[in-house]
Amino acid sequence: MTVRMLNGTVFTEMVRLAAHNLTNNAKRIDALNVFPVPDGDTGTNMNLSMTSGADEVEKLDSSNISEVAQAFSKGLLMGARGNSGVILSQIFRGFAKGMDKKEELTTKDLAHAFDMGVTTAYKAVMKPVEGTILTVVKDAAQAAVEASKNEKDVIALMETVVREAKASLKRTPDLLPVLKEVGVVDSGGQGLVTIYEGFLAALKGEALPEKVTSEVEMEEMVSAEHHKIAQDYMDTSEIEFGYCTEFMVKFDEDKLKENSFSEEDFRNELSELGDSLLVVSDEDVVKVHVHAEYPGEAMNRAQRYGSLINMKIENMREQHTALVGQKKKVSKEKVPYAIVTVAMGNGLKVLLESLGATVVIEGGQTMNPSTKDISDAIIDANAENVLILPNNKNIVMAAEQAAKLAEVNAAVVTTETIPQGISAMLAFHPEADIKQNKRAMQDASGEVKTGQVTYAVRDTQIDGITIENGNFMGIEDGKIKATHQDKLETVKLLLEGMITEDDEILTILQGEDVSDEEVDELVKYLEKTYEDIEVEVHNGNQPIYSYIFSVE
Repeated sequence: MTVRMLNGTVFTEMVRLAAHNLTNNAKRIDALNVFPVPDGDTGTNMNLSMTSGADEVEKLDSSNISEVAQAFSKGLLMGARGNSGVILSQIFRGFAKGMDKKEELTTKDLAHAFDMGVTTAYKAVMKPVEGTILTVVKDAAQAAVEASKNEKDVIALMETVVREAKASLKRTPDLLPVLKEVGVVDSGGQGLVTIYEGFLAALKGEALPEKVTSEVEMEEMVSAEHHKIAQDYMDTSEIEFGYCTEFMVKFDEDKLKENSFSEEDFRNELSELGDSLLVVSDEDVVKVHVHAEYPGEAMNRAQRYGSLINMKIENMREQHTALVGQKKKVSKEKVPYAIVTVAMGNGLKVLLESLGATVVIEGGQTMNPSTKDISDAIIDANAENVLILPNNKNIVMAAEQAAKLAEVNAAVVTTETIPQGISAMLAFHPEADIKQNKRAMQDASGEVKTGQVTYAVRDTQIDGITIENGNFMGIEDGKIKATHQDKLETVKLLLEGMITEDDEILTILQGEDVSDEEVDELVKYLEKTYEDIEVEVHNGNQPIYSYIFSVE
């Protein structure tokens, strides 16, 4: 079969199949995370971003490829999550621009569109790094441009794109030493290859495997329980379990060998964490709906069986308050300033609000908010000037896209951790203009050291440190510094390297898996070992990270 011209109808099917292929492979892409931490989310972010783009295309019934590509680009942008999702949105933003409003594309047109995607994506990244998704998209596009000089068949051209993308992906460890050290290829590049493979399968009329039970069917099975609490006119304070939590787990064969899955046993286990529980599974996935007070704990338990996908957490207390009219009416007149920030954990939310945050978006590790989520928060803030603190390096690009889309003055303070966000908020001055505030808050965020303690999800070796699956890891400003099978020993090793004679304050943010007794033991150790350090403790209730430390 030969395809001389590519139209919107065929491209719609290409997008649909690519999104499906990415959903099926999100777990594998997540596992390529360089650090063996339990928050590898490239596959999840790209999947959610791609799904948003595909949903926008599904709304459109057009054979005009330029119109379809524009819809795809719009959906990707608004649904973009994490750096990988934002870069993906920029690739196809340039791709759509490169079509020059054409109804159909020749091979040369298609190659040009791929090439324009490269230009736009590289411009979107302040410091492009080779050996990443950027390299893969560039190499594949260059191969397409060269092949299009003689090739007239769209299918053959797409085969060239896929072939070169795969070859480029294999080369990423040679360009980025950390990939070679850990023994993985770039996760974002793998995601792009997966998308391109979906494109090619659609062009060739090849079907991808379907799930035994579709996500739509599972959604229908839980919809009767969803948000039931919001319809009951009780007092908000009476809500015992405050977060409506939905997620899916795509089973992992290796994990299932260590932890055999029983739907009934898992349902009974999760019943201890909340109510309105439904657990539905098939051979590939399990869908969970639960009203819980600590949603991260439910997700942590679920990760024993596979990779988290399609996560959604909603604060029912806030929803219920709005429903019964207990919220004060918000003045239509904009306030001068607002701060929008991101955090996961009710304790962190309360802490940030106490420091002046107007809107705290629930998200962070494993749950990156989309560009639309941040855009909606800017609108909700109802201010003339909005400062955005992402508190996670993987949310910065989505925040910057949201700031560009905002109809008010919006600026991003590129905080990459919660401690940086807290330090930045303390430097805010309501009388200063937005540029002065951004500069002062950015400077303040750079003066704090961040430590984190979590656990490893696989064996690996990085930066000369051998890490065993299940052991705890101490991370300082993004680099693994310590590992031990005992949590407290890991904390001691981490802080020993972080705290210097010049430091005065150590702030401890307690995770949801840490007991008060553990914290008391740690504080006694610190007071004895570091006599000149003032220790503060806040219960952050954050998932994934047992402790987050701020040293200044």
